[in-house]
Amino acid sequence: MSRTHVTTTVNGERREFLCEPQQSLLDVLRDELQLTGTKEGCATGDCGACSVMLDDRLVCSCLVLGVEAEAKSIDTIEGIATDEGLHPLQEKFLEHAALQCGVCTPGFIVAAKALLDQNPDPDEQQIRYWLAGNLCRCTGYDKIIRAVQDAAQTMRGEAS
Repeated sequence: MSRTHVTTTVNGERREFLCEPQQSLLDVLRDELQLTGTKEGCATGDCGACSVMLDDRLVCSCLVLGVEAEAKSIDTIEGIATDEGLHPLQEKFLEHAALQCGVCTPGFIVAAKALLDQNPDPDEQQIRYWLAGNLCRCTGYDKIIRAVQDAAQTMRGEAS
């Protein structure tokens, strides 16, 4: 099978790769671009572990073909921290012990960041609704919800 040349932007950097027509964006990120922060949980779009932003839209990268990334912008967990340090979401996940095995954590953080980018002051119900596509089998959800609430407060410049 012939491989397709794709040019895209990943975490703000122009990237090029070759992929098979049926290769998922998840596999491209992990295998071709060596960005292993995005995890495979189910490969069916049911768990959210592979969540990334594709042109500012939250998607399960296991359900998107790599060739669909042509001329698009992809943001992964690797692009959330900056040279100055961790993003407040990452800090709060650590502070609230909102992670255990870590498989679901990148997807939760990407999804939570997408929410906070759209709504900097969500209530608990909005957070739970927004994160409903992400599953955790270890931690439970209360610590995750509290971490997102605390991060939102920090990002708004309020004391926690």
